[in-house]
Amino acid sequence: MNNRYVLIMAGGVGSRFWPLSRLEKPKQFLDILDKGESLIQQTFRRFKSVCPEENIFVVTSAEHKKLVISQLGIRADRVLAEPFRRNTAPCIAYGTFRIRNENPDAVIAVTPADHLIEKEDEFSGVINTAFDFAEKSGALLTLGIKPDRPETGYGYIQANEKKAVPGYKRLLQVTAFTEKPDIELAKVFLQSGDFFWNSGIFIWSTAAILAAFEKHLPDIYSTFDDGRKFLGTKKEEAFIAQTYASCVSISIDYGIMEKADNVYVLCSDVGWSDLGTWSSLYEHSARDKKGNSIIRGKVFSYDNKGNIINIPGNKIAVIQGLEDYIIVNEEDVLLIVRKDQEQNIKHYLDDVKKATGEKYL
Repeated sequence: MNNRYVLIMAGGVGSRFWPLSRLEKPKQFLDILDKGESLIQQTFRRFKSVCPEENIFVVTSAEHKKLVISQLGIRADRVLAEPFRRNTAPCIAYGTFRIRNENPDAVIAVTPADHLIEKEDEFSGVINTAFDFAEKSGALLTLGIKPDRPETGYGYIQANEKKAVPGYKRLLQVTAFTEKPDIELAKVFLQSGDFFWNSGIFIWSTAAILAAFEKHLPDIYSTFDDGRKFLGTKKEEAFIAQTYASCVSISIDYGIMEKADNVYVLCSDVGWSDLGTWSSLYEHSARDKKGNSIIRGKVFSYDNKGNIINIPGNKIAVIQGLEDYIIVNEEDVLLIVRKDQEQNIKHYLDDVKKATGEKYL
């Protein structure tokens, strides 16, 4: 257990959940499901069952470091602050080099801070299996989710059933990563049985992932390797500021996983969702007999169907005659958008920014 580490990626801004998610307090720090815990608190608790608590690191933006410490109650040196957002590859490189300085034999689970896992006991078993395989094999392992519908909002992993790993259930060699498909291709993926949703959760040994960085992203590798002596010291902040200023912004999927030849997928059904949109939140929320999901607030509903509604607890809302809308009321912003148009929320947010600056972001 002492060689097990977790790296929680908590640097996102959650703009698709605006106006609930704001720059000051993004989605991962919110109790968006009204369960008494923020999403990052759920993630932290979930991994404490498979890893020593002191071995859990969080990478977040510099402005949210204090918020992470406050919500999780962890040591300040376990929170790694990014001065700029540079996508997942630099984030993972930073965390991995920092962990290697502490334990060169570490096996690391990398996870987003804001995903939903409904079957937590099954998830713990899957992660235990993943740690075991990653430690023994030197492979790059990702968690694949068995699809139950033709979803166009996720990337997919194609796996080879003929290359199953002996001694492990549903652990397969990856054939290919694919980008988010259109609906017709998503239907083909579902029918084939060879494709799994890409969860964005990875498990690997420190040695395996750093070898992959050295081969596929040598500039990022050499930059962090040259300055590794600064990590965990008073010079770390200055080194990271300089490094991130010139570091390329690239995802771990595009930079490494799509290129490496030692990638495996552990196929699972753990009740996973990335909660990436209001519609995905709707799918995982309780609904009344008309299909309305009231996340928060007191709502008097008349002739409404299929809506998701979130209003402050100190307000009431009287709503009549709406179907398939997102209705979110914060103290200073009211959002009313059709669910099938929610991909445009980012564009609406750009217009708000142009007109009012960052006041409402």
